[in-house]
Amino acid sequence: MTETDELLDAESYLESLRDGRSVYIDGEKVKDVTEHPAFRNSARSVARLYDALHDPALRDVLTFVDDQGIRTHRFFAPSRTAGELLAARDAIAAWSRLTYGFMGRTPDYKAAFMASLSSHPELYDPYAENARAWYRRYASLGLFLNHVLVNPPVDRSRPVHEVGDVYVHVVRDNDRGIVVSGAKMLATGSALTHATFVAQNSAVSLEAGKAEDFALAFIAPMDTPGCTLLSRTSYEARATSPYDHPLSSRFDENDAVLVFEDALIPWENVLIYRDVDKANAFFPRSGFVNRSHLQAGTRFAVKLDLMAGLLARASRANGTDGFRGVQAAVGEVITLRNTAWALTTVMAMDPVKGPGDTVLPNIEHAGALRMFTSQAWDRIHELFESNLGGAPLVVPSSSADLRNPDLRPLIDKFYRGSDSSAEQRIKLFKLVWDAIGTEFGGRHELYERVYSGNADQVRIDALNAARRGGLADELDAFAGECLADYDLNGWSRGPWIA
Repeated sequence: MTETDELLDAESYLESLRDGRSVYIDGEKVKDVTEHPAFRNSARSVARLYDALHDPALRDVLTFVDDQGIRTHRFFAPSRTAGELLAARDAIAAWSRLTYGFMGRTPDYKAAFMASLSSHPELYDPYAENARAWYRRYASLGLFLNHVLVNPPVDRSRPVHEVGDVYVHVVRDNDRGIVVSGAKMLATGSALTHATFVAQNSAVSLEAGKAEDFALAFIAPMDTPGCTLLSRTSYEARATSPYDHPLSSRFDENDAVLVFEDALIPWENVLIYRDVDKANAFFPRSGFVNRSHLQAGTRFAVKLDLMAGLLARASRANGTDGFRGVQAAVGEVITLRNTAWALTTVMAMDPVKGPGDTVLPNIEHAGALRMFTSQAWDRIHELFESNLGGAPLVVPSSSADLRNPDLRPLIDKFYRGSDSSAEQRIKLFKLVWDAIGTEFGGRHELYERVYSGNADQVRIDALNAARRGGLADELDAFAGECLADYDLNGWSRGPWIA
């Protein structure tokens, strides 16, 4: 089979975003997201990932040739063995290190779903050929897709089909495709993507006979007429310099609400249409949850690599690295980091059977990782705040203070670190603060807490997975075994019977 290699590079990726998409921020439509101060550096951070695909030092780590002869990112294609799944995990990690774990919805994230379009296209009958075609296009170019699954927080006490003025639904269809209207959230990083995948999330259960107009799954290119993105505040635009905002100035994945207003979705982009059963079954049957949390957990593990190094460095700068309690805190961050890496490893090396001859990350381990990551970042915050105290606040207002010749002698004397110059100490704590204390840092605290869904849903999904896979019955039977050992009259079996 002849190998094809059409993967985008940085230049072609950036050029592909200049398509007239409708992105709004601060009351104005963005003319070019690759040059706008709210998106420019983040776009270049993503572009760096695309150039890495062609870097001889990373090419074999990041890419391989799939069973269709397409050279693509290792996680963009289905995995056939545990070894392939672990190699895909390592490819995710290699990309994530280029953003220090602070960009979560990079192009490999949606690969968690898109690979299933190759391994299980029949799930989308009668649109199976659409699935196959989208996989070939997606994998060959390395396209960047976002997704919107969550309905806006409007009238959530009512069933989906009663909120047609807000939630995405089909208005009509014709020989060209389906026409949809409504809003979805939270389109993280969407301004920098090629298309958005639209479906319902696992917290929604559509009612047959009532919710057919909402039972949809489709892919919409970002330049689709009638598709509008309403962005939140840009932390990148507010960053004053790399020295002062080293993370938010380049890794701000702007979140947005995506609105469709009589938008035409061509038939070739439709995957599920007015099929309640398939729309409800998307999450458990697509393999998306299994795979998405391998990507998410790996990215989180890389993020904890950075945080462990930062806490150790900050403690040395404060001269507290010899204190027993501080050493315990650094050790705890390392154990949290080790746990994240261990969970991603076992997800890959203890896989479950997927469609055809493919394997998927183990859903039970994925459930454990979902709950762990939602709790671990809060603990990281607590450890940094408890052990560094006010040190991240003991920095000048901006890098301009260090360039002021009248202030510099005072800064050099009173801001120096125990093991470093004032300039280096301030640089370190500006990075710490951007990670945990700025508005960007606050967004990441919320992001990690709700990334996997609301807290109850994370646990309910784990329960439902256990029921579907038979684990719940096994656990119930094991408890029954213990209960069967004795009764009101004493031991009923085993070596305890006198």
